Amino acid sequence: MPFAPGSTQSGTLFDLPTRQEKMAALEKRMAEPDFWNNQEAAQDVVGELKSLRAVINPVCRLLQRVEDVGVLHELAAEDNSDETLKEVVAEVEQIAAETERLELRTMLSGPHDAGDCYFAIHAGAGGTESCDWAEMLLRMYLRYFERNGYKAEEMDRVDGEEAGIRSVTLGVSGPHAYGYLSCERGVHRLVRISPFDAQNRRHTSFASVDVLPQLADIEFDVDWDKDVREDNYRAGGAGGQHVNKTSSAVRLTHLATGIVVQCQNERSQHQNRAQARNVLTAKLYQHEQARRDAELAKTYGQKGEIAFGSQIRSYVLYPYQLVRDERTELKSPHTGRVLDGEIQDFIDAYLRHRASKRP
Repeated sequence: MPFAPGSTQSGTLFDLPTRQEKMAALEKRMAEPDFWNNQEAAQDVVGELKSLRAVINPVCRLLQRVEDVGVLHELAAEDNSDETLKEVVAEVEQIAAETERLELRTMLSGPHDAGDCYFAIHAGAGGTESCDWAEMLLRMYLRYFERNGYKAEEMDRVDGEEAGIRSVTLGVSGPHAYGYLSCERGVHRLVRISPFDAQNRRHTSFASVDVLPQLADIEFDVDWDKDVREDNYRAGGAGGQHVNKTSSAVRLTHLATGIVVQCQNERSQHQNRAQARNVLTAKLYQHEQARRDAELAKTYGQKGEIAFGSQIRSYVLYPYQLVRDERTELKSPHTGRVLDGEIQDFIDAYLRHRASKRP
């Protein structure tokens, strides 16, 4: 066979026996009667086991497919059947593509990569232009979520004065949502002829993307009465009379750090408060880890990546058509496809780039 899953030129791709041994040890540990006595340690084990299963189970299924196609290849050779041989070739190509996808998934080994995330888009300077660009990005990512089976729930949205959005925060859930979407963190730049300019001049707009892991299983020491100020207000935008006529929206401000989050999507103040606390917990966790642990810089990127003027990707619609990732130098002339959510190639390229930089 011309294809050997589980190996590359540099050695074992999945290191399956080692991972299986580790998974068996964790499953044995979970079976111990006192396993849940320490909730925090137990959640760490459950999370690690979930991540291992997400890699091991697809690999085992892939290896079974390899064994099956080997049998099919033998039958084709015995029968001298061109039709069966075509089936073998098609199956080998599918297995090769699946192996590449699994190889990329093994690069998602961070502590939160397998979990869900909070995904935010913020318009940059430039008024209506940037607000419209932020809404274009939102549509692009919603199409990407739809293609990949992710569930996205809008938690907060601030519309632009004339068009587009000033900001939006989504809760995104699905396999390795944080791991994949963390590759999109940074500033996105658009160059186009402005539809809002009567003189049809070229404009450059910026919008930033931020991604935080959802940390429902992590306790962060916050005194919600003393450390956080809560403001309640009426939600804006769509949502019906109840949402718009009652002070159900919640804004939380962490007094020591100045971090602010808000949530207005839910009908009740209680639900919005719970959502806002989850987001604030995630932001405080990120803030504290970044301060105390320099290693986290490898997860959240270089400091300059989220500053305007240091974009991670440029989308040029005029005077030519091109999307260029500034980190990997990957380019695509298919701007329409990219803006319709076909961004997996850019994410995959950055995963490889990020893995190559690790010691």
